[in-house]
Amino acid sequence: MRVLVVEDEPLLADAIADGLRRESLAVDVAYDGAAALERLGVNAYDVVVLDRDLPKVHGDRVCRAITGGDTRVLMVTAAAEISDRVDGLSIGADDYLPKPFAFAELVARVRALGRRSRPSAPPVLRRGDLALDPARRDATRSGNDLRLSRKEFAVLEELMRADGGVVSAEQLLERVWDEHADPFTNAVRVTVMTLRRKLGDPPIVETVTGAGYRVR
Repeated sequence: MRVLVVEDEPLLADAIADGLRRESLAVDVAYDGAAALERLGVNAYDVVVLDRDLPKVHGDRVCRAITGGDTRVLMVTAAAEISDRVDGLSIGADDYLPKPFAFAELVARVRALGRRSRPSAPPVLRRGDLALDPARRDATRSGNDLRLSRKEFAVLEELMRADGGVVSAEQLLERVWDEHADPFTNAVRVTVMTLRRKLGDPPIVETVTGAGYRVR
């Protein structure tokens, strides 16, 4: 899942981004509304965590620019009155979280919105003897726990969400890594290689020549 955090307090923005990355999400950060619109014009995001009171371009304008596509908006603001929540939802936000908030709740809301931005999928993804629970960051094969890195977990999640479909290396790079990833990097190939080793035999991640990868 790819997330854009838009927050004009750099310490808070970076803390949210780092926390979401620890949850195996790909996260970009913008510190003002103009930068947010620039990133939204270049990248496809599942969820935008959007502060309402932004410099340069107000959060309301950013929200209105997002609505209508598959991207979901979680509006975050210090204004906690019911009228403020109603205003935020009325301009197109999908959810509203007042500050201060518990980080666990933020993660839960981001994941819930991320599920709404994609075709419906069960909470626990299963393929053969492989099971993956994104919310708990838990993966098992034949009942045995898999010790996966954040990137390995995120790649496996994308492959399992495809439900047997092929996912290209470019799609994995876009959805698992952030905007700083080198488009010519071999990070996807290396991550898939280490993931295969940890998944064990018989091999379950298949390379489709010239197209990408899939979970059989």
